[in-house]
Amino acid sequence: MNDYQSFIESKTQLANAGGFDPVWMPDFLFDFQKTLVEWSVQMGRSAIFADCGMGKTPMQLVWAQNVVQKTNKPVLLLTPLAVSQQTGREADKFGIETHVSRDGKHSGGIVITNYEMLHHFDPADFSGVVCDESSILKSYSGKTQKQISRFMLKIPYRLLCTATAAPNDYIELGTSSEALGGITHTEMLRRFFRMLDDKGQKKERRLQAEADDEVARNPNYYKKLSYRVSQSIGQYRLKHHAIGQFWRWVTSWAKACRKPSDLGFSDEGYILPELIENYHLVESEKAPAGCLFAKPAFGLREEREERMRTLDERCEKVASLVDHSDPSVIWCHYNPEGDHLEEVVLDSVQISGRTPDEKKIEIYEAFQSGQISNLIIKPKIGAWGLNWQHCNHVVTFPSHSYEQYYQSVRRCWRFGQERPVRLDVISTEGEERTLKNMTEKARRADLMFEMMIREMNDSQSIDLTNNYTNKESIPSWL
Repeated sequence: MNDYQSFIESKTQLANAGGFDPVWMPDFLFDFQKTLVEWSVQMGRSAIFADCGMGKTPMQLVWAQNVVQKTNKPVLLLTPLAVSQQTGREADKFGIETHVSRDGKHSGGIVITNYEMLHHFDPADFSGVVCDESSILKSYSGKTQKQISRFMLKIPYRLLCTATAAPNDYIELGTSSEALGGITHTEMLRRFFRMLDDKGQKKERRLQAEADDEVARNPNYYKKLSYRVSQSIGQYRLKHHAIGQFWRWVTSWAKACRKPSDLGFSDEGYILPELIENYHLVESEKAPAGCLFAKPAFGLREEREERMRTLDERCEKVASLVDHSDPSVIWCHYNPEGDHLEEVVLDSVQISGRTPDEKKIEIYEAFQSGQISNLIIKPKIGAWGLNWQHCNHVVTFPSHSYEQYYQSVRRCWRFGQERPVRLDVISTEGEERTLKNMTEKARRADLMFEMMIREMNDSQSIDLTNNYTNKESIPSWL
């Protein structure tokens, strides 16, 4: 019986007893950052979805320092690979004492490590945990997501921070809530969503296609779209009567903003420089097998074949575009692309999956300091958390992943960048569908994030035990 009780206890979340009033609020935070930190400290467990360059690192550090001073116990700050060193430098700049550890050993205070080293640490040592770039939690069935959620089960104070909590990615919202000790991903789907059958999914896709056509003619139309179109994804759709309640639930534990004015503050100092987008169509003399001319690729197999068929031409185009003295970051998706780019692009270094972690960190540091002119890397390896405002030239190939595309561009095009950023997207005739899908996802995500912010800022938190009913005032004449 004791063993069974211990097993149950190990699976049980520690209840959120709420937070506390901040005990330290430094002057180096901007007003909107102070507002977010104060709210998150008072919440105890919360999420901040703030865009790239809005200062999530100093906000995380101040939040962690408040928890350390309040509890006299350490706080663990988890980051992607190489971002731990960057966070440590930021802490030194702001005069906050931190310790970077990769082996689980620490001397208290704020301990910074990367996600890959989490297994070395004991959750009993910490009173708080911060997940930087917490979109890693969206992998609902992933090993990392489960490991992080289990690590935080008994930790009283928790903070999730990311720039790209996609407003139509309900999986991410569900796993984020679960990691914070709120309702689970499964419970979220049960309460707020309905599952669509094949007929329902076809109807939703038809409605979305009609809406996209209308938006192409009138971009402002998106703000008038019915929620039935804008709040559906895959086999799930928000219940019509639960839409408002859903966003009120989200705003009860998360705040989202892409600029200070989203929170009612001035945008001075937070105006992005110009993004100069160039789309290059590369033609190959080699037609697809069995064809006289190129045709749009269908499915992942044909898309990969198209990439391999046009490998030389696309890489040569990249080499010509980065033939200048300024630094450039080149994003690829396949190993053959990275290897060939390293051969044809002068003064370039590649980071790939086979690169040891310590070597990756060394290359990141060299690129950021200007010792390397051209960095070749995959988005899934280095598109999260790193600040490369010294670089204003981004080269990439089309991808179906909006998040990877967005994050890769925002390594350079972010607040603090003082020069216009040049974005070169290289595609072929066969990649027509991939390119269209990528640009459409980017446009739709921007519009839907605006809707998310509007809903969250207009909504008030709700009590989930109240069965989603609102308290109504009784007229005096009754």
